[in-house]
Amino acid sequence: MAPARDDLDVLDEPLYANFLCVTGVDRPYQQELLSKMFRYLSISSAGPRIPDGNKVIKEHVAKQRLPNLTSDLMKKGKHFILIHKPMNILAVFSGLCEDLGIPFQPQMLKWKAGPRDFDGIWAPWWYESVHTSTDFSKSRRYPMVSLDQTSLLISSNLLQRDFTTFLNLLRQVRRTAGSLLPPPPDPPLPVPENKKILVCLGDELLPRDSARVSVFDSVVQGGDAVWEGLRIYDGKVFKLEDHMDRLFDSTKTMAFSNVPSRDWIQDAIFKTLNANGMFSNAHDSARVTSGMSPAFNLYGRVLIVLGEWKPLVYDNSHGIKLVTATTHRNSPNSVDSKIHHTNLINNILAKIEGNLAQAEDAIMLDQDGFVSETNATNIFMVRKGIVLTPHADYCLLGITHATVNLFIFHIEIIGANLQNTWIDCLILQKLWPSAMCPVVIGIATKNHVAAEGSL
Repeated sequence: MAPARDDLDVLDEPLYANFLCVTGVDRPYQQELLSKMFRYLSISSAGPRIPDGNKVIKEHVAKQRLPNLTSDLMKKGKHFILIHKPMNILAVFSGLCEDLGIPFQPQMLKWKAGPRDFDGIWAPWWYESVHTSTDFSKSRRYPMVSLDQTSLLISSNLLQRDFTTFLNLLRQVRRTAGSLLPPPPDPPLPVPENKKILVCLGDELLPRDSARVSVFDSVVQGGDAVWEGLRIYDGKVFKLEDHMDRLFDSTKTMAFSNVPSRDWIQDAIFKTLNANGMFSNAHDSARVTSGMSPAFNLYGRVLIVLGEWKPLVYDNSHGIKLVTATTHRNSPNSVDSKIHHTNLINNILAKIEGNLAQAEDAIMLDQDGFVSETNATNIFMVRKGIVLTPHADYCLLGITHATVNLFIFHIEIIGANLQNTWIDCLILQKLWPSAMCPVVIGIATKNHVAAEGSL
């Protein structure tokens, strides 16, 4: 029902005539409407003559916007979607008036019974209940009905299909039933171009804001998933085969079942990178969730491929500052770090210590006090011309780490795997970490953090 205002003019479904003419849908008022088609189309495109200063509200039905109509129809004015029986009529109309730049008038909520001059020709067939109404009646409480199994299945499928659309629309609502305040703005991204990326979820490419996994998935319920981080250089994925080997080693160790095939995952990686135009200066991660027990998670495993524009994480010209964390690397007796798992609480606790010390990262020691890695990377040291790197007993044996070792061998530099304490780090000539995100970065300063957190 159009609001009872004296500063608005209303056009009731001006595209309806064109819809009937093009689709051939049969209606009892079809001939009368088509005979006046020119008037309706001219109104919809140019607009009727209205009193100066008045605004026009055109009520459209989405299905009536057909390809034969000019796109200019959508370029003028403001567009809004009205939902059937909103929870708070007052909030909806107040917000709508504010958006349109017109004052809210209480008489919008009540009106006299009977037809209106602007009603469409079809009003006698469709508007009987509207013509007898005088205000927005309270929502009916619909009785519970008994459904058979087939009906329940159909209802469930419809709900899953339409509820996602409803939630996406709901997220765009600027006002809720309890507040007229707009939502807070989205936080800025370190790389603004990542706002428009497409994410591969299962076998679908979805916009960033629509890429979600179920709250029942294992990665949400127990942080149970394995992953690989990939760097993209000059149109090529660095060490892709090695990363795929480690990914499938991790899924096997964690007893994942029904894992997508190697070809499937690689195709998803390339599809994601190509769709985003990421051919260099990018990072891609591939994650496979476990699904936990098939008895509880009927949807099984989920493949997530996330490509992002990601320049070097740290300063490669001046080096970075490291501190030694009091959090030690976990022992393989409890959690073997050779499994590339998403449960990174051990590393996160060390990273928190680094943050509190205003350092870029933290060096982590093993259970015996020897240097293991940083909270995010493997680590190398140089002393008296010899490149040293810790044993990988307590940390992930990185693919970049192995590449650096191979490079050292080829250029005939002496290298060794040794046990080093944090004191050794203080007297080294050079120290650098290596991993897929930071790649290879120099260390500017090294500090030991005591138990109380002081430098």
